[in-house]
Amino acid sequence: MQIGLVGLQYSGKTTLFNTLAVKEFDEAAAMKEEATIEVIKVPDERLDKLTELFNPKKKVNATIEVYDTPGLRMSDDGKVKITNTFLQNVKDNDSLFYVIRQFENDSVPHPMNSINPIRDINFLESEFLLADLAFFEVRLEKLKKDAQKTKDDKLKREVPIVEKCIAHLEEEKPLRTLELDESELKALSGYQLLSLKPLGIAINCDEGAIGEIDSIIEKIKNELLDKTITIIPFYAKIEYELSTLDEEEMTEFMSDYGIKESAQSKILRTCYEVLGLQSFFTVGEDECRAWTIKKNYTAQDSAGVIHTDFYNKFIRAEVTHYDDYMEHKSFAKCKEAGAWRLEGKEYVVVDGDILNIRHS
Repeated sequence: MQIGLVGLQYSGKTTLFNTLAVKEFDEAAAMKEEATIEVIKVPDERLDKLTELFNPKKKVNATIEVYDTPGLRMSDDGKVKITNTFLQNVKDNDSLFYVIRQFENDSVPHPMNSINPIRDINFLESEFLLADLAFFEVRLEKLKKDAQKTKDDKLKREVPIVEKCIAHLEEEKPLRTLELDESELKALSGYQLLSLKPLGIAINCDEGAIGEIDSIIEKIKNELLDKTITIIPFYAKIEYELSTLDEEEMTEFMSDYGIKESAQSKILRTCYEVLGLQSFFTVGEDECRAWTIKKNYTAQDSAGVIHTDFYNKFIRAEVTHYDDYMEHKSFAKCKEAGAWRLEGKEYVVVDGDILNIRHS
């Protein structure tokens, strides 16, 4: 899974990226023209506790790839312009996070010369919407020509889907707000449409705004067309310092500043939510591991994430939920309490399940 951080220059995007990746800030890297990629471990307190109980040789967190796309800058004509290279960088991601500036700092000029989070969000939304619209206009013309030449029913079936998307985009609405069924989504799946991608928004706030952050976020949310978007406040400088501390120091630091949850935890959790992801665990003396799967994955689907052979040769899954295991502290006691069971290939895995796959 890939998350793309997108924003204007000096929004705090690269500082957020370094916070997520727990790496030192590099000013030269922040001015780069290419995307930077890091594979980031997903924090999971449940995995930590299971590891304490099993004391395995190895602990393996789930991971996410985070892309730090180059910040958008003002060009010579005084306008911020989006290039094809930038759009291609963004298209490669499964979900997007707009990093939007709310903080004031005269020594770090905003590319649009003023602080206005709603304007910045609408700018990105509009540019991505227009990119999708331009793509569909070209695609529709080609579809109609090719459908006439080949009489391909698949191409003909795609025409009304594209026309439906164009009509929605012309109303200045992103595609993620358009109701699409499974067949329509499948037809669009290969196009990497920008306004269809799951979206979160991270607002880089002034440290002094911590006490009034709820009202700031509520005001921004009320101005958005898409009310379903998750908005997360963060404080770039503070959050970066947090990421360099050990757990005890971090807890004390967060308490002093009134921060209930770190940006790293909030953003990664939000990405799981918007992408419809969840985790299950495998445990033992050799390894405790968190595995990322889509919601509604069956036991057999989940077995295939571990290894293809586990899918093909699946027999049964031994299932205990994390909460039950933490209550009883052993599989034997879970069995006695009726919290351990055998499930077949159609069983739908629940977030936090501990699985042991039986296979031939």
